[in-house]
Amino acid sequence: MSGASVVRSTRIFIRPSTDTESVVYETGNQTVDDAVARVLDGERLDRRDGLALIAQPVDDLAAGADYVRTQLGDDTVDACSIVNAKAGNCAEDCGFCAQSVHFDTGIDNYGFLGPEKILEAAKRAERDGAQRFGIVVAEKGVSKENRPEEWEEVLEAIRLVRDETDVEVDASLGILTEEEAAILADEGLNHYNHNIETSPRYFPEVVQTHTFEKRVETLRVAKDAGMDLCAGVILGMGESPTDRVDAAMALQDIGISSLPVNILNPVAGTPMAEQGLPDITTEEVVKTIAVYRLLHPESRVRLTGGREVNLDTDGQVAALEAGADGILTGDYLTTEGQTAADDLEIMEEAGLEPNTDANEFDPEAVKERAADETETETAAGTAQTKSELKSDD
Repeated sequence: MSGASVVRSTRIFIRPSTDTESVVYETGNQTVDDAVARVLDGERLDRRDGLALIAQPVDDLAAGADYVRTQLGDDTVDACSIVNAKAGNCAEDCGFCAQSVHFDTGIDNYGFLGPEKILEAAKRAERDGAQRFGIVVAEKGVSKENRPEEWEEVLEAIRLVRDETDVEVDASLGILTEEEAAILADEGLNHYNHNIETSPRYFPEVVQTHTFEKRVETLRVAKDAGMDLCAGVILGMGESPTDRVDAAMALQDIGISSLPVNILNPVAGTPMAEQGLPDITTEEVVKTIAVYRLLHPESRVRLTGGREVNLDTDGQVAALEAGADGILTGDYLTTEGQTAADDLEIMEEAGLEPNTDANEFDPEAVKERAADETETETAAGTAQTKSELKSDD
C-alpha cells in the first residue's frame, strides 16, 4: 500500500486566532491559513493559490481543508452508487478504460440492461444507503437520433428509478446534444456526470479520439439545460501536481456541484497498465483532496474509484478528514469496490455521518446485512475483466 503512513489530520492541533473580530482557526502555516480565511470570507481562490497550496505540508493542508468543510458543509458524507448499464465496445480510446474496443481487457460486453434491471440495481443502491444513483453507459454518447430504441429505454429507466425509489437519479451517457440534455432535465435527471479526467495540458496523453474541449462542451450543454454537474478526475495517470491544480481550475470555470476523485486502478490490457506508472502515494491523494476542497469549498468532493486498492482504511479516513464529504459506495464499472458497511465504518472513524437527505435509510440495517453476509450484491453489476486488481502491498 503506497504511502500508507500519512499522518491523519485529527493529530493536528489547530489553535484559534486571538483576533476577536474575526475568529479563524489556524494551522500555523500562513499560506494555508490565509487561504482558509479568504475562502470563508467568500473569496474564490485562483490558480496561483492552488499551486501554492499543493506545495504545502499535507498535515497543514488537511487541517485547513477540514475546517472549511466543517464551516460550509453539514458533517455528512454523501454516498452515490452506479450501475454499468451497457458494457464494453466503446469506440473511444481513453487509456485507463477497460471498456474501450481498442484494448484487449477481457471485458464482459453486453448491451443496454433494460429499465427493469436498472431499477433492481437502484433498489440495491437505495438499500445500501446511496443518496443518488447513476446510470452509466460506456460509449461516446447515447444518441436519440442514431439509436432511438436505446434512448427510449434510458428514459424509461430514469422514470422508473425516479418514481419507485427515494434515490436521486443521475446519469453518465457521454456526449449530449442540446435537445437530449433538455429531455433528460425534463425527466428529472439530477446530476449529469462527465469527467474531464485530467488537466487540459495532459488530456491528449490519456485520450486521442476526442478533445478536452469536447468534454467541457457537453458539461456546459447539460448545465444550460438545468442539470447539476458531477465532473472530476483520475489521479495517478502520470500527471503532475500542477496538472491536478489545473484540472480543478477548469472545473471551477465550468461550475460543478460534485467533484469525484478517482485513483487509477490499472486494468491489464489498457495503456495505463502497460506503461507501468508509479503508484500514487496516500500523501499525494490527501493533499489533492484538501486543495480541491479549498478550490471548490461548496461542492461535494467525492472519493470514488480506485480508493480501496490505493488507500488502506487509515488512508481513506485521512481523505475524509482532509475535506472529502462524498463517496461512491459499492462496485465500480469493471472492478469491485468495498461494502456499504465498510464505508459506514470509515465515516464513523472520521467523525462524520452518512447523508440521509434523499434516502432515509437505516445504517444499522446495512451493518447487520454485512455481518450476516446476506444480500451482498451491490448496485453496479460490475462487468468483470480478466485482469487482477493491483495488490495491496
